[in-house]
This record gives sequence, structure tokens and C-alpha cells, in this order.
Amino acid sequence: MGATMKNYISVDIGGTEIKYGLLAENGAFLKTAGTPTEAEKGGSYLMEKTGRIVGSLLQTDTAGICISTAGMVDSELGKILFANSNIPGYTGTEIKKRMEEAFHIPCEVENDVYCAGIAEYFSGAASGSSQALCLTVGTGIGGCVMVNGRILHGVSYSAGSVGYMHMPDGRTFEEAGSVTALVRRVAERKKENPNRWNGRKIFDCIAKQDEICIRAVDEMTDILGLGIANACYLFNPEVVVLGGGIMRQEAYLLPRIRASLERCLVPAVSLKTKLRAAMHHNKAGMLGAFYHFRGKQNGGEQ
Repeated sequence: MGATMKNYISVDIGGTEIKYGLLAENGAFLKTAGTPTEAEKGGSYLMEKTGRIVGSLLQTDTAGICISTAGMVDSELGKILFANSNIPGYTGTEIKKRMEEAFHIPCEVENDVYCAGIAEYFSGAASGSSQALCLTVGTGIGGCVMVNGRILHGVSYSAGSVGYMHMPDGRTFEEAGSVTALVRRVAERKKENPNRWNGRKIFDCIAKQDEICIRAVDEMTDILGLGIANACYLFNPEVVVLGGGIMRQEAYLLPRIRASLERCLVPAVSLKTKLRAAMHHNKAGMLGAFYHFRGKQNGGEQ
């Protein structure tokens, strides 16, 4: 009889949804599911819910718990250093300690945007590159800088937080360039409630030649190009990977973002900077958390 194959529980805690699944040793997904985060109920409730999810997936041959989460994460301690008001009382939560005490198997924790970057670097759109900048464009804009297989964390575990960069009009990059900003821009011009709009509806309208939606997306891609260019001057990545649900529209968005990027970059930088859409989509956080767990347990980053 050969040795029993180990499996790993991976949980991706986002602001609106918790995605979770069971992975084999080779990173293949054995099962996946999702549930609303209910973030407004706070950090303690979120930990109870995560505990129930882990308990439901736990098997005799489960070797570890891999957590990807919103918020700034001390990945050594597996602790939330800072979370905004979207998840009240989450700051200071010791996820690693709580999971290991409850289930008596190893747990590793990393920021969700960093996890998405890890996934794209090791088996996605940034595979084979030496340096990569992975951005997630959604409710906000998050970033992960990968250098030779390692995350650039910074001294306060916040390197790559490009969403907070200030743009020429005084807004932050994510206030101006996120999907939230795009939806708000369209709703204001349509004089409608933003709750009636989302990225999918905007692109449905673009297919019908809706001028307001076309112009709003053009403005978004101009802003994204400018922000990405600023980050490229700082980090000089070989490849920039763009993730988030809206990037499923890569055929429409990438050429426009590329054009904006080239207007803002000097040719010497532009010619050496690849721009790609993320490949792992909804599974990026879970897969990256698994890679992160494997790296921590092996004493490295992967």
C-alpha cells in the first residue's frame, strides 16, 4: 500500500464572499464552494463561520489549513494587522493561532491580493517571470509585487498597496480607477441608483453602443494606465497581471489599458513590460493560499 495522499483546506475570505475548497498535494481542486461573508457581523462571527467551514471539510488526511484574507496580514504570526470598517473588529484577529488551537493541524495566513499574486506567479499569467506586479481591480485596487518567487512585503506588510496612491485630481488610485468608481460614474451620468449597476451590466450596454458606458470605461482605462505606469517606474516588473471579475472583459480592456500605459511610460520601460489578464479568476486566492502554506512549511515562499 502506498502512502495516503494528503489534502489541504483552503479558505479565501473576501469582503463579500468566502470561497473555500479542498486541494490535493499537487494543487488540484477536489471540491470548491462559496458563501456570503456577512462581513458586517464582525471579526468574531467571521472566525466562527470560518471554523465551521474548516470543520466541514476536515478529513483524517488533511495536512493543513490555508487562509487567504482581506486586510493587512502579518504572515509570520498569521494575524490581521489592520482591516477597514467593512469587517468590524477584525483588526488584531489571530487567525493562525485560533485555527491551530481548534483543529491541531498547521495553518498559514496571507493577504488575499498577495495570494492572488502568488497563484499567478507560480502557475498563471506571470509564470516564468522574474519580477511581476499583480493587481486586483474590483471594489478597490490591490497590488502584489513578486520578486524571484518571493512577495515583497515591506516593513508593515503593505508593499504593493497601490490603491492608496494619490492621483493628480487628489483622489486615490482606487477611488478613481476601481470598478466601484466606474459604477458610480455611470450611475451619476444616468441619474440612477448605483445599486442598479455593475460591471456586467455596463459591458452589456457597451455591446449596444451606449455612449455613457463607453466613455466611462475609457476614463477608467486611462486612469488604470496612469496608475500602473507609476507603479512600473517604481518596481520595473517584467509583467503586470490584472485580475478581478471585470478582467474577464480582457479583449476589450487590455488594448485600451495598454494604450494608456504606453502614453505614460518611456519606450525603454514600455517595451520590456508585458500586460496580461489573470488566469485563475475566482480560485486565485484559494490556490495562492495553498502555495503560500506549502512555502512556509518548506521554509521558503513556495
